[in-house]
Amino acid sequence: MNYSGVPEPGIEVQPKHYICRRASGKLKLDGRLDKPFWEKAEWTEDFVDIEGELKPRPPKRTRVKMLWDDDYFYVGAELEEDEIWATLTERDSVIFHDNDFEIFIDPDGDTHNYYEFEINAWNTVWDLLLPKPYRDGGPAINGWDIHGLETAVYIEGEINNPSADNRKWSLEVAMPWSSLKECAPEGRGPRAGECWRVNFSRVEWHVEIKDGQYVKRLDPATGKPLPEENWVWSPMGIINMHYPELWGYVMFADHEQAEFALPPDEGIKRLLRKVYYRQRNYYAEHGVFSDRLDILLGEAEKGWDDGLLDLKLETTSSLFQVSARSSDGRSRVCIREDGKLWTEQEGARE
Repeated sequence: MNYSGVPEPGIEVQPKHYICRRASGKLKLDGRLDKPFWEKAEWTEDFVDIEGELKPRPPKRTRVKMLWDDDYFYVGAELEEDEIWATLTERDSVIFHDNDFEIFIDPDGDTHNYYEFEINAWNTVWDLLLPKPYRDGGPAINGWDIHGLETAVYIEGEINNPSADNRKWSLEVAMPWSSLKECAPEGRGPRAGECWRVNFSRVEWHVEIKDGQYVKRLDPATGKPLPEENWVWSPMGIINMHYPELWGYVMFADHEQAEFALPPDEGIKRLLRKVYYRQRNYYAEHGVFSDRLDILLGEAEKGWDDGLLDLKLETTSSLFQVSARSSDGRSRVCIREDGKLWTEQEGARE
């Protein structure tokens, strides 16, 4: 198999985190976030450009609230917008061809088997399962659905009417754990204190008004629509949402005093991920994987060779695995050529 190169993020990514409180009461979805159900949920920080500090802050505000209970993961989003439009009305259309809001969820943080959800202002949704990121050869499974999904959209203005007093659109999503547990650890929903990797994205197209309708603005040089803007909760440092290792952390809490704690071994996982990026890029250039860590890791990753991590690299002509001692010293954290990341006991093999 030939492995493609994998671009590294253009910034040192520091994923955002959010403490997701328990919901009280039943949510009656209408797309509005000004009702008592959402009062105990804090807003996330305002969205930034997908490339983070490499680009200016978005001119339109986007923010999210989250809650959970034994049955659902609840997401509420508010999108400031003076150009409210949508065209797609059939489920599982490619929703990001419209302005949209997107949710990405990787329950166990291994970057494989994760969910993507998109919704437009018509309340049309696209939900899919990805066995692997596209960079690792993973096809999207469009036929997969979040059974029991509930959604609603509220529009402060009027859809597809440029002359309306358009201010924002907001949405509510209730995703049942009965569907999300499919790719979760132990095949269950989260427990208090656990973190899932999550990110949110907003796609915003450049439009103009012609004959009283919104149309995508074209690039005069190509005759094609101008590239869309991508605004996110946790910046990626690269124009690609399918880097699950860069998503934020959502910690599920069951009491008001809960404080966020970064899951153990996350620093080790980031170091191993850098080896993965560089092995893939080395292969793309040389046709083989490197068998030398000192070629893949340098001064920018100081301390990798101090012996505490006990880094081990194993390679063949078309495969590699690199592992490090876990922070508790009882197991090893591993990653391989297709980006799969896992923890195993010493001497074991997945």
